[in-house]
Amino acid sequence: MADMLTAKDVQELLQVDRSTVYRMAEAGRLPAIKVGKQWRFPAAQIDEWMATQMGAQVLPTAVMLPVAQPQSIPLPTNGIGSLAALLPLECVQLIQESHADLLGVMLIVTDMEGNPITQPSRPCGLFEAINKRPDAVQRCISSWNDLGQTLSFEPTFQLSHLGLLCTRGLIRVGTELKGMVVAGCIAPEDWPPAEEQVKEMAAEFGIAPTMLKPRLHEVFRLDEQQKTAVLTSVQQIANIVAHIVKERLELVGRLDAIAGLAHMK
Repeated sequence: MADMLTAKDVQELLQVDRSTVYRMAEAGRLPAIKVGKQWRFPAAQIDEWMATQMGAQVLPTAVMLPVAQPQSIPLPTNGIGSLAALLPLECVQLIQESHADLLGVMLIVTDMEGNPITQPSRPCGLFEAINKRPDAVQRCISSWNDLGQTLSFEPTFQLSHLGLLCTRGLIRVGTELKGMVVAGCIAPEDWPPAEEQVKEMAAEFGIAPTMLKPRLHEVFRLDEQQKTAVLTSVQQIANIVAHIVKERLELVGRLDAIAGLAHMK
């Protein structure tokens, strides 16, 4: 049964009610077999079925596997309609990880208020050192919220609460802004800060200056061409996330329609 999915697995994969999964299985609308009183779903056939329903290749069931998270931060509980509820988070995490490695920066997906939806990919040493403080995550959220309040739709660099450069691409679903892809931990031209600034930063975060100073060099230094690539790519990544949401909403709509037809028979 290693290649079989449970009803719960299929529910999480398709983002529909468990009762919808059972109805579709009972009606023969989903590839399924019954083992005793329990439904089981062949993983490979579910992949093929999803590809047929979407009219395009979909992500393999393997995206359900857990993703390594280098720096864990608490994620909010989101209701139906929130960006987190609309996304296959493991899939988005994998996309985020690969782009962070390619661009050489930290990436994270947030809602428009700056609340994190994914775990940060490729966080720099300075971010990790300060993020150990109890109130550090809230400071990050406040900084990311500032990015969401920026009037320009085009990605631009601005200074974060750490004094590092960050930018964001907007995730648009229809006419609504649902969230952001944030890129950061990029050293500005005048980095590292002066001795007095280091002391002020250490005091602000409750860290001894001697502990903070060695981490100041653990940031990402990019040339102008690399910075331009980040500004271009961060919106492209946001567009990919928006496309995933769009495809997912269309799939759920089709599943609801199929379930409705099955219920009528």
